[in-house]
Amino acid sequence: DERVRQTVLQRIHDIAVAQAESFNATATIRHINGSPVLKNNPQANEMVRNVAIDLFGQDAVAEVNAFMGSEDFAFMLEKNPNGCYCTLGAGDEPDRCMVHNPGYDFNDNILLTGAALWAALTEHYLH
Repeated sequence: DERVRQTVLQRIHDIAVAQAESFNATATIRHINGSPVLKNNPQANEMVRNVAIDLFGQDAVAEVNAFMGSEDFAFMLEKNPNGCYCTLGAGDEPDRCMVHNPGYDFNDNILLTGAALWAALTEHYLH
């Protein structure tokens, strides 16, 4: 949510400035926007969810709560807001790092799952 993002950025600024002032110093915050807020299209999200449930079953599909990480896919959704970001669970095992982490080791066991999902999504979309 862009409003939450702006609130967080403002609070970071306010806290840093206040802390500096408490030591008779100054602080300047310069935010470099690494990526925009990622906003899934609700209809696209529901389509992916339904296709995944049809393909893998209800127990294999989980809703993911919003998280504060950044994802460059947000730039694509700014240009085409009809899509959604989804995950395959490629980093949710306790001994695995999430993607975009230097320690990430791709789980080769999900290659067929991912290919099957993309094929089913393509087939659903084209019908």
